[in-house]
Amino acid sequence: MNHPAHAHALHADAVPAAPLDVPASPEMLERLESRRSSPLRGLLEPGPTQDELRRLLALGARVPDHGRLSPWRFIIVADVARQALGERLDALYARHNPQLPPAKADMWTQYLLRAPVTVVLVSRPDPAAKVPEWNQVLSAGAAGMALTVGAAAMGFATQWLLKWPGRDPEAAALLGVGSGERIAGFIHIGRPARITEDRPRPALDDVVSYWTPDQSMSNDTP
Repeated sequence: MNHPAHAHALHADAVPAAPLDVPASPEMLERLESRRSSPLRGLLEPGPTQDELRRLLALGARVPDHGRLSPWRFIIVADVARQALGERLDALYARHNPQLPPAKADMWTQYLLRAPVTVVLVSRPDPAAKVPEWNQVLSAGAAGMALTVGAAAMGFATQWLLKWPGRDPEAAALLGVGSGERIAGFIHIGRPARITEDRPRPALDDVVSYWTPDQSMSNDTP
């Protein structure tokens, strides 16, 4: 038996509709065109307030997510937690590297203290879901990009890194990253000390192609 509401929805989808007149946002486009990573040492206080951070995380969660699985999550490292986590990472790193020079004994503490706030992006694909795992991993990457774009829109700068603490299972465990999860990056956020010089971007002709029916036919194999 057909449900009237369902039939109505199908019929509505089949009827061509006039496009909505959504105005362009020149300011948003300009900010996107100038977005770039900033050196970690150039991320200064003040970081985002609690309200700003919650808004930023909401932007990060507003990404394509086939199946509504939320195959990612965020761990916030801020305030005194930076020092505490850094000291634990230094202790773990020293156990892994007994010949570590004394000058590097607090390297991970200093690393985490450089930015006011760090968002640890965790990828957590659900292997039992019908959605391919690759789609879920890509969604986590999209969440990270949304964070960097959202931060730029709010006047902050970011640096997205994946150093040893994000690659080592024991270090990840200190953050509460569990089985089946992987750290996709440490996204450091702060106020920019200066406008970073833009790096060369790829020429569009090198990374863009247009598919054509003739090309498809020529690539067909018997």
